[in-house]
Amino acid sequence: MGSEKILSVPAAAQRDKASFEVLRVWIAEQGQHVSIRSGAWEDPFAWGIVLADLARHIALSHELQGQAVDKDAFLERLLEGFTAEIDNPTDEPEGEVTQ
Repeated sequence: MGSEKILSVPAAAQRDKASFEVLRVWIAEQGQHVSIRSGAWEDPFAWGIVLADLARHIALSHELQGQAVDKDAFLERLLEGFTAEIDNPTDEPEGEVTQ
């Protein structure tokens, strides 16, 4: 597997001995595959914050790649996709708990 398929670990996560990964998403076999540390927080509200922060990071990453990005319009469109998928899922999650 080439290194271009694996994202780098953020420097802060490398420095902080208490850091831990909570989410990994892969596109494989024409589908989305995830690993989740489901017990990271008891309150689902915390996952909502993670998703909101992630949306802003995605918008920022496009901007940092030199793309002309209207962050508000980008986030609005992202939310449209999120809402559409929540309301009418294109597939159902399945999986197993592993250690």
